[in-house]
Amino acid sequence: MMFLESLSRENRGKRALVRPLFGETIFPASFPGEGATKVKKEHITLPADPADIEDFDVSPEAMDRGQRARMIRKTRTALGLSQAEFASRFRVPVGTLRDWEQARATAPDFAIAYIRVIGMHPDLVAKVMA
Repeated sequence: MMFLESLSRENRGKRALVRPLFGETIFPASFPGEGATKVKKEHITLPADPADIEDFDVSPEAMDRGQRARMIRKTRTALGLSQAEFASRFRVPVGTLRDWEQARATAPDFAIAYIRVIGMHPDLVAKVMA
């Protein structure tokens, strides 16, 4: 997001909110405390909603991380377990589980496979891990 001076006659001198396109993050040097223009070049999977000023573009990596987080959280909640109970029963560090569920870290492929097996056979996996 950035603000630009309006060039139209009736709005001259007023600032307008403008969303960057194609993953660009622009910081105009004209604002106090802001640096020079910085542009991130990444493909956008889901563009920001122009009606929501707090919305942001989502990259393919972020979309994948979010989908993995949702799958892990849904598996855990379907079993009726808290994060601490799930982590203890299936030998996953609770901090790691929390990071995966909150999409702060991307769960690796082997972890996703493990979570899927847990979702299909929770008692068997718990017995094997005991």
